[in-house]
Amino acid sequence: MATPVETISPLQYAARIIRENPVIPLILLLCALVGLLEGLQPGIFNERWVGNTIRFAIPLAMLAACQTLTMLTGGIDLSAGVVATVSAFVVATLTPLVGGPAAIVLALVPAVLMGLVNGFGVGICRVHPLIMTLGTGLIGTGCLQVYQRYVINTGSEIPGFFEFLGTGRTFGMPNALYLFVPFAILILWGLRRTGFGRLLYALGANENATRLSGVRSWQVLMALYTVVGLIAGITGLLYVGIIRAPSLSLANSLMLPSVAAAVIGGTSIFGGRGSYSGTIVGALILTVLGTLLTLLQIPEGARRLLFGAIILAVTAVYVRITDQS
Repeated sequence: MATPVETISPLQYAARIIRENPVIPLILLLCALVGLLEGLQPGIFNERWVGNTIRFAIPLAMLAACQTLTMLTGGIDLSAGVVATVSAFVVATLTPLVGGPAAIVLALVPAVLMGLVNGFGVGICRVHPLIMTLGTGLIGTGCLQVYQRYVINTGSEIPGFFEFLGTGRTFGMPNALYLFVPFAILILWGLRRTGFGRLLYALGANENATRLSGVRSWQVLMALYTVVGLIAGITGLLYVGIIRAPSLSLANSLMLPSVAAAVIGGTSIFGGRGSYSGTIVGALILTVLGTLLTLLQIPEGARRLLFGAIILAVTAVYVRITDQS
């Protein structure tokens, strides 16, 4: 007797495709937002607008990489914005004194140190990542304010390399892509093709089982938060090249959007699930959404309220349609 062939409806087939390729609904949402912008202001979708959108989405996507990597293990990094700000401020104030190359190296030192401290606290002392990174962020802010008093008269200068990346264009596209494309490829490859990437997913899915299998989770977490600190530091260097005006709160405005980009991109705050490709699209969505709210001339208070509500709604719908359970 022949076994009956299972038939599925077109809706079920579409749902299966979305579950297997969760970045698809995000791309569709991004296209819808761009279409809405074009409808509200015809002609806005051009080469220059696309270039500007990508230019400002890149530092957000890079900082959101910090959240994606830590959230895969069930953690988070609330110090990433402060780390980026510290590196940006240090490089701008040291460049007039020691030159660009030396200033870049020195600016990344505090970023790596803060990452090591976070890794030590989370991996060895078992402090919750939210509390640990919040604490190091506050300490970093205090240290930066003390540091500022000693360099207040030195002036500031942005290294030429990061000015080239931050403000230059090639064939209409921002030069920042020269940094971001290799960075994104490295993150995507690392998560999918390396043992370290698989360990991040395993720790987030079931840390106890991972530990019983012989993995020293504290070593993985130490390495993770150190790498995340370095990424945040590099992001700060690129961002100060874009803004060209160092300040004590330069990248702080990117902190919460970086978390939102990771969550919108499908990374679970409970760990074990997510991808950096979704985070990149999430950063683009937030950047286009910001442009849309500005175009509608919504007051700042209402803009923040609407921005948060849209993020919650998009995340809720996305989690619903991509739920694997």
